[in-house]
Amino acid sequence: MPKKKIAVIGGGIAGMEAAGQLAAMGLEVSLLEKGNILGGHVANWHHLFPDGKLAKEIIAQLKSGVQDKVDIHFGAEVYKLQKSNNYFTLNLTDGQNIEADAILVATGFDLFDASKKEEYGYSIYDNVLTSADLEEKFNSGKVLKTSNGAIPHKIAFIHCVGSRDEKVGNTYCSKVCCITAVKQAIEVKKIIPEVEVYCFYMDLRFFDRYFEDTYFEAQTKYGIQFIRGRLSEASEDMNGAIILKAEDTLIGKPLKLTVDMVVLMVGKVSSTGTQELSKRLSIQLDEDRFIKTLDSHTLFNFSNKEGIFVAGTCTGPKTITETIADARSAAMQAASYLRNNSFSENNSK
Repeated sequence: MPKKKIAVIGGGIAGMEAAGQLAAMGLEVSLLEKGNILGGHVANWHHLFPDGKLAKEIIAQLKSGVQDKVDIHFGAEVYKLQKSNNYFTLNLTDGQNIEADAILVATGFDLFDASKKEEYGYSIYDNVLTSADLEEKFNSGKVLKTSNGAIPHKIAFIHCVGSRDEKVGNTYCSKVCCITAVKQAIEVKKIIPEVEVYCFYMDLRFFDRYFEDTYFEAQTKYGIQFIRGRLSEASEDMNGAIILKAEDTLIGKPLKLTVDMVVLMVGKVSSTGTQELSKRLSIQLDEDRFIKTLDSHTLFNFSNKEGIFVAGTCTGPKTITETIADARSAAMQAASYLRNNSFSENNSK
């Protein structure tokens, strides 16, 4: 019997892991990535929490599972889907057509556009960055400096930017912003030991093993200061420093602090690619615009369309560990579906 074919849409860590697992199970796999590199957002990160492992090591490991084993298409976006019986034909924007017995969607997430929070000054003030911008600076290997070329003496990290915020329509927690802030704050202290670092948080949420240990280390070993309170306004003085106005909700008093640099911990949102693809594949989105699964406990890798499976952060915020585990689960579910279909087709002949 010919090999069953499956198309994996999205070349981030979920797509790579799922594709590698499916190929190892003997399926013919096409991995479709709209960009020109694999790895998604993780390819842009430096050290990972909580152990400080380099992101490029994770990417290299996942690439080894797909290289020479999976048919990889770059610059590949699905603009149309046709289905005949249990067989899919995916029409790509580059003119190619991919045929598959099943589809696995792993289109990941987008980062919240911090410029939508105008009161925080992103894209207005030079010394207001996002967590993604800071990762880029870490990866460049250059000395961390302000826009005027000075070494910063004070840096503030602002948690929950675009998450748990009714004003921007995102009431959910993005799950990794708190630990990312702590990880980045420690990295800053390692680069500039004398810098004062402040973390402004609503409340701290550490979801996984060792995350609390990292938080404890941040306070005791590196002297990072945590202030409970949401930032209300950021402005710039004549020297380019950032003036923060907030309320310390633990003591119930307003607070004003001038820092050299502000880092906004931007949350995860449903990607535009996910939302566009959901229309073309006729799969449902939930109220938060992430893909809706058939059941959040037992059928979390199933979409509402038979033969179309989902994995990773296209269904909601996850850590890297959870994303990879979810991708493995989705691969197993898709392979089981294809095996059962093969058995049914063989017995019906």
